[in-house]
Amino acid sequence: MAPKQPNTGLFVGLNRGHVVTKKELAPRPSDRKGKTSKRVHFVRSLIREVTGFAPYEKRITELLKVGKDKRAWKVAKRKLGTHKRVKKKREEMSNVLRKIRSAGGGEKKK
Repeated sequence: MAPKQPNTGLFVGLNRGHVVTKKELAPRPSDRKGKTSKRVHFVRSLIREVTGFAPYEKRITELLKVGKDKRAWKVAKRKLGTHKRVKKKREEMSNVLRKIRSAGGGEKKK
């Protein structure tokens, strides 16, 4: 969508309307909704490092390794309940696999 043109001051036409100056508003807490802070990100990564993966997450990663994406989706759906959560979890698990492959790829060739 194209950016809105400023109003002309006329009451007819494409950019009709009274000319006003935009009021600068302070940022609202609701604007930050969904964004994780550095601290929360650190704590979650630390917990993940200490506790590891849940059994169903391990199963999902194994299924993704062998290329059974649909089966992995079904396993995740059964545990998590919604399509949105499944998409996020599958993306997270494939990122983990990608990191493992990139980190361990050089070691296997020795």
